[in-house]
Parts: sequence; structure tokens; C-alpha cells
Amino acid sequence: QVQLAESGGGLVQAGGSLRLSCAASGRAIDDYVMGWFRQAPGKERVFGTNIDWTGQNFEYADSVKGRFTISRDNAMNMVYLQMDSLKPEDTATYYCAAGVVRSDSEGQFTHWGQGTQVSVSS
Repeated sequence: QVQLAESGGGLVQAGGSLRLSCAASGRAIDDYVMGWFRQAPGKERVFGTNIDWTGQNFEYADSVKGRFTISRDNAMNMVYLQMDSLKPEDTATYYCAAGVVRSDSEGQFTHWGQGTQVSVSS
């Protein structure tokens, strides 16, 4: 079983940047697809981005495309989300997830972290 722990959330002004980290433990993630989802207050959790095990193939939701960048370091068992040009509508709890199929559906991800809060002020 793999355990995931997110960090790096916080409060930032619109236009600013944050870098989220996801530390994996329990087993190596080098054969997992990794993803980031987010859940805004009062809304459902939605897909943000994913990355395949090679680190060379990605998918991004339209809402974050061009502003967010996912990356991974399999040697360190880490996944990152660089978030630039943040907007107030990016305010949400951000979740790291691991799965075996690259997908934008949370049902395809089998392991989840507890989430980290990101708040963007206008």
C-alpha cells in the first residue's frame, strides 16, 4: 500500500505562485499514475492534472492548463504541482492521488492523501 501526504498549501494573493508536494511512502510510486484533484468549498472534487509513470505524458483540466505544471521524481518518491498565476477560483483543498490508469476520473485512483488547503485572495 502506498501512503500519500501533501504539503505546501497556504494563502497567496491572486497572481502569485505555490508549489505543492506529495510525498509517497510504503512502496515505490514508479509504476503508478499520479494525479492532483481539488475540491472547492461546497463543490465536488474535480480533476486537475495527471502524469504517467515515465513523467513524460500529462493531462490537464482546461481550468489549470497553462498555469499549473505537474512533475514527479520517482527516485525521491515525490510528486509536485507548480501553480502559477493563481486565481481566487483556485481556492480549494488539493489532493494527491495514485492509480494504475491515466484518467481524469477520481474513480480510477486508488490511493489518496489527506489534502492541503490553498487559498487565493483577490
